[in-house]
Amino acid sequence: MEISETFEFEAKTEEEAIDTACRQLGLTSDEMEIEILEPGSGGIFGLVGGRKAKIKVIVTKEQPEPKTLELEAGDGIEVAKEALEKILALIPMEETTVRAEHVDGSIVLSIEGDKSGLLIGRKGRTLDALQFIVNKIVNKTLESRARVVVDSENYRERRREFLVQMALRMGEKAKKTQRPVGTNLLNPHDRRIVHLALREDDELSTKGKGDGVLKKVVILPRKNNSPKSSRFE
Repeated sequence: MEISETFEFEAKTEEEAIDTACRQLGLTSDEMEIEILEPGSGGIFGLVGGRKAKIKVIVTKEQPEPKTLELEAGDGIEVAKEALEKILALIPMEETTVRAEHVDGSIVLSIEGDKSGLLIGRKGRTLDALQFIVNKIVNKTLESRARVVVDSENYRERRREFLVQMALRMGEKAKKTQRPVGTNLLNPHDRRIVHLALREDDELSTKGKGDGVLKKVVILPRKNNSPKSSRFE
């Protein structure tokens, strides 16, 4: 489980505000989500009408997940599999089967036989909807936390690989042109993949842009000596 704390900092420039945040919170810029609320301005000749830069910092920390009894885990995989099978029975799909297994603490349900991609939907949205419903059913039935991942024809891994390659190509373009490059609107899970794909590149920074659940990821070439930031928004 993740919890988030929000802080605001001011300084003469954005870079100084980020440095202050890092120093006071004892974190690196890579461990924060940073949003520029107000850019700094030096005013006239740097003397009159100056304005401080203001940033918002979000720090996300992991909390231990509630422990689940082995009996509940065993029941959970059966509940999840049965719930998905009942949903699929209402959809006119032929010869689809559900394979269930535990992977890294999650219940993974793999739908096999969806050759048309109907259950995946545009950019995986139908798959995400099925996953949301099954998670609700399982957690309500067990009255304890369980994470269920619903996949079809290995779509999740194929999507991850596509996003990583896209991020790398766009990163190279940003460095070559020295101009920001933006992705299409992405959900939080896909944005995180893009952020992580470029996190180790010292010549780039990334930040989220937009309102609501769907946002773009903007990839920015890093100026010399400016702090690197990866903004998970």
